[in-house]
Amino acid sequence: MKEQAKVSIPTKHGSFMTIAYSSIENDPMPHIVLLNPDTDLTKPVNIRVHSECMTGDVFGSYRCECGEQLDKAMEYVAEHGGLVIYLRQEGRGIGIINKLHAYVKQDEGYDTAEANKVLGFGYDDRTYEDAVAILRDLGVKAIQLITNNPSKIEALEESGIRVDGRIALNIKPRIENLGYLKTKKEKFGHQLDMV
Repeated sequence: MKEQAKVSIPTKHGSFMTIAYSSIENDPMPHIVLLNPDTDLTKPVNIRVHSECMTGDVFGSYRCECGEQLDKAMEYVAEHGGLVIYLRQEGRGIGIINKLHAYVKQDEGYDTAEANKVLGFGYDDRTYEDAVAILRDLGVKAIQLITNNPSKIEALEESGIRVDGRIALNIKPRIENLGYLKTKKEKFGHQLDMV
């Protein structure tokens, strides 16, 4: 995992140094880092490790709160310093096509965890080794993790990255995603204060 390209990109939240990371040169789907250029990487860094969600991040789907989480994390990092690591592991690691198949199963009455299992996948097939490799390449040793997911905290702590604290991402539930959020809280243990 190494830096393949780097440039400043202005956004509605401010300018971010945008870095493409991949183990393959000219990879068409690298991981992306959005770094607030004023961040001191030698101190505990505000970090959001965000797994790709095309339906939520790009199209604004209300089936989940992913796009709103990404937006809020970017806003936080722009204001307080830090970085967002955008991992290309769509649909909890099963890809966009299988994620859409899982949506069909959800429409048939399965919850988001059960739908993945019915399709032959785990509840959550994401991994965080690439995020750890990126943090190590950037020289980050200690973080404040922007997340509601205790499994993400555990995975980063087990990698040797020091997690000094958690910054909650409270997104107001919608009628369209309330069941999804309840499943995240009840089956995945996500810390969702508004659900």
